[in-house]
Amino acid sequence: MSIDTQDMEIVHRALRRESRLLLELVAAVAPGDTARAKVIADHFGDYRLGLKNHHEGEDELLWPPLLSRVDLEAEIVLRMEAQHERIAATMSTLEAAVPAWAATAGADERDTLVAILADHRAVLLEHLDDEEAELLPLAAEHLTQQEWASLGDHLVANTPKLTLLTLFGLVLEDANPAERASLLAGLPAPVRGIWHVLGRPRYARHIRRVRAA
Repeated sequence: MSIDTQDMEIVHRALRRESRLLLELVAAVAPGDTARAKVIADHFGDYRLGLKNHHEGEDELLWPPLLSRVDLEAEIVLRMEAQHERIAATMSTLEAAVPAWAATAGADERDTLVAILADHRAVLLEHLDDEEAELLPLAAEHLTQQEWASLGDHLVANTPKLTLLTLFGLVLEDANPAERASLLAGLPAPVRGIWHVLGRPRYARHIRRVRAA
């Protein structure tokens, strides 16, 4: 029986949106507005950590079992690994460019950063589209539910709790009611309570600040 990989597509939806919004938000910052630049740079830090932990989980927990169980489709898994390396290279460039821009909010640094964000988004979208079309059907067929669930466990174990609340809000944002109910049902009851009482209002405040015109 195949497993349900829909939660990965919901996560990808958030990555597509946030990679686009980061580009637009940086481009809109007036030269010299370091306060605004810091807000966006801090949000980039959450995005960076979420993407890093998401991909490291796949590298450590998804690719090895898949490679051991597929034959002709091994090329797909190897292609995913290569795409991860390309995305990681763009993130390394961003990790230098974001603080360089945030320090002064200079126009030249902003334009450089926008160009790097555009490159990052192009590589990311190619990977997400390819992964959904080619890799997720393989994962659904060849992995156990426990192996699939280990991806979420890895993310939780390697992410500070407050950042985790932000990332969960980002993922829930474009989920439809059925998807949202499914994601919330997957949380332990105490964590679900923390989300409703603390996480949801905290996320709403955070995202209003990040996306303020």
